[in-house]
Amino acid sequence: MDYDLEERTALFAEEIISFTQKTLRDPVTVPIVTQLVRSATSIGANYMEANGASSKKDFKNKIFICKKEAMETKYWLRMIAKADKKQADKCRKLWQEAQELTLIFSKIAKSSR
Repeated sequence: MDYDLEERTALFAEEIISFTQKTLRDPVTVPIVTQLVRSATSIGANYMEANGASSKKDFKNKIFICKKEAMETKYWLRMIAKADKKQADKCRKLWQEAQELTLIFSKIAKSSR
């Protein structure tokens, strides 16, 4: 099977969407969920843009944004785990995938220098 990072980032975003639909909604979690969905879905969107980049500089910039968004996603997952303790185990699994994506995009950014 070919490794497809576009598909992997899309599946991750879909998992985040499904996860957040089951998350407790209260004044604390609502803004966190919004931020989580934005950062997690942005990873794949920016990767798609990177693949259509007009230059090497543009590609590298989009990859760096992917890395930043993956890092931000880890932060929001940590906050959800604290705010909705019933979701802590699922947060850990999603955090691990966000960490792997962070490492992948870090490696791509370094190799595109």
